[in-house]
Amino acid sequence: MMKRGADRVQDPGVNAPRRLPPIRLWFGGAILWAFAMASSLVASTIVFGRDMGSHTPALTLLYAAGGALGWVSALPLIGWLTVKRPAPAVLAAWLLLLGLLTILATAGLFALHYRIFYAHWHAPFPSRIWVYQQVFTSASAFYQFAVTGLRHFFPVGFAILFVLSFTMARRNR
Repeated sequence: MMKRGADRVQDPGVNAPRRLPPIRLWFGGAILWAFAMASSLVASTIVFGRDMGSHTPALTLLYAAGGALGWVSALPLIGWLTVKRPAPAVLAAWLLLLGLLTILATAGLFALHYRIFYAHWHAPFPSRIWVYQQVFTSASAFYQFAVTGLRHFFPVGFAILFVLSFTMARRNR
């Protein structure tokens, strides 16, 4: 007697867990995406005349670091969410996750910098007042980034995001 299902050939990839992306996609992609986001900031300042004075190098580094963190955090999520999905879903995942996580990482670094600047005026660490100051300082930093920082991702950063998402969605087919 044959066991049930023994006559079927099992595909080893059917129930196997999704492998992590290759290491050169992690690091190479992070470096290239960081360069792209820094280029978006520089292009925004040049094309639209948004001069930031002496803060341009620091902000360029901040946008590059936000791009690298956004890439590193988005890559495994995209891989996990797009298993056996059609190409439009993969494209949407790349557009939404990479774009959103890049913006959140950059805003988070901006808020951290904001917090460091105001730290010497804040109350001692474990106090209730310190918690309030943390929350409201971070909230105001995120708001300021939304008002003044998001514009540096447009139009160059968005165009790069769209081209990269389209390319990666075709690559994943």
